[in-house]
Amino acid sequence: MPAPGENMKINGERLWESLMEMARIGPGVAGGNNRQTLTDEDAEGRALFQSWCEQAGCAMGLDQMGNMFAMRQGTDPDALPVYVGSHLDTQPTGGKYDGVLGVLGGLEIIRSLNDLGIKTRHPIVVTNWTNEEGTRYAPAMLSSGVFAGVHTQDWAYEREDAKGLKFGSELERIGWKGEEEVGARKMHAFFELHIEQGPILEAEGKQIGVVTHGQGLSWTQVTITGKDSHTGSTPMPMRKNAGLGMARVLELVDEIAWSHAPHAVGAAGHIDVYPNSRNVIPGKVVFTVDFRSPELAVIEDMENRLKAGGSEICKDMGLEIAFEKVGGFDPVKFDEDCVAAVRGAAERLGYSHRDLISGAGHDACWINKVAPTAMVMCPCVDGLSHNEAEEISPEWAAAGANVLFHAVVETAQIVE
Repeated sequence: MPAPGENMKINGERLWESLMEMARIGPGVAGGNNRQTLTDEDAEGRALFQSWCEQAGCAMGLDQMGNMFAMRQGTDPDALPVYVGSHLDTQPTGGKYDGVLGVLGGLEIIRSLNDLGIKTRHPIVVTNWTNEEGTRYAPAMLSSGVFAGVHTQDWAYEREDAKGLKFGSELERIGWKGEEEVGARKMHAFFELHIEQGPILEAEGKQIGVVTHGQGLSWTQVTITGKDSHTGSTPMPMRKNAGLGMARVLELVDEIAWSHAPHAVGAAGHIDVYPNSRNVIPGKVVFTVDFRSPELAVIEDMENRLKAGGSEICKDMGLEIAFEKVGGFDPVKFDEDCVAAVRGAAERLGYSHRDLISGAGHDACWINKVAPTAMVMCPCVDGLSHNEAEEISPEWAAAGANVLFHAVVETAQIVE
């Protein structure tokens, strides 16, 4: 099928205006957004999105996890739809673009096709996946995970937030629980546009990231137990300092990650120290080691070396150590044809681009299990995300949406 002409582009000003209008719902305290999943603000954002989709002539579908599907009909009733989208929920102190750019970029495809009077053989469906962020209800990418069969719906409904409110009951409360069976839809392909959430594209002056892989993730909760005692009166040879043990294990984590440079990373972001008193030597520490790599064998090597090396460190210090795998997912290799469509679109439109490995998890990582999938990324200032200061330019947004437009429409096949 013919590729879209290079002069076929989205309306960048309209896309930017839509981003700014959505950002007025659930404003943050420092210029960003707090539109957490299944809150009243989430419901309001969904309603605005639905109204825009209906104005564009789309029919809205809603499944039992609250996933939204706005369909523009194709000319072939037997052709599977091409799906495009991301998420509208944000972090508690989130930015205006994380996820939202992918949803509204998908809507802009529909609007632009309408403007140009272009028909496609395959339907195009713009999707808003529920609870991608995973901050109010863990884990992240919860509803796309149910769609892909990674989680059961009953399990997802039982997830509780910090106040003990369950996902299922809150979904009903805000009025966005649909009747459609989750995962019943079949996809011809799925594309997701997202900000990079890292510094590579901006640092290298590239306009587009062609995402070939998604990093796998491993979370190991480590508990080191020693003996809490007085910091002043306990002689150095008689201390069983769990905090010092943790420090040495974290040095090991850094060493392990560096040994698999440049694509592997590792650190501990969540740390609890007990009793956490100024004049008490820590008797226990609990921390979670986050290892990531696009290669499963590398993740397994890092896990094994953490356990072996951590055990040796603590044995030498007279400490006890325990390991518990508390989360993770395997690396993702995106569909070669879909990736080629993204790369070809960037080249056809004359945008500077490079291949990227996504360091963060995205709904596309789960949908890749059930449909051919690829991602497009645009730069963000200083690589900053999950922060109210998250920023992109209108030009970056338009470039990403144009590449998305071409990849999606080429895959959906223009009808001459």
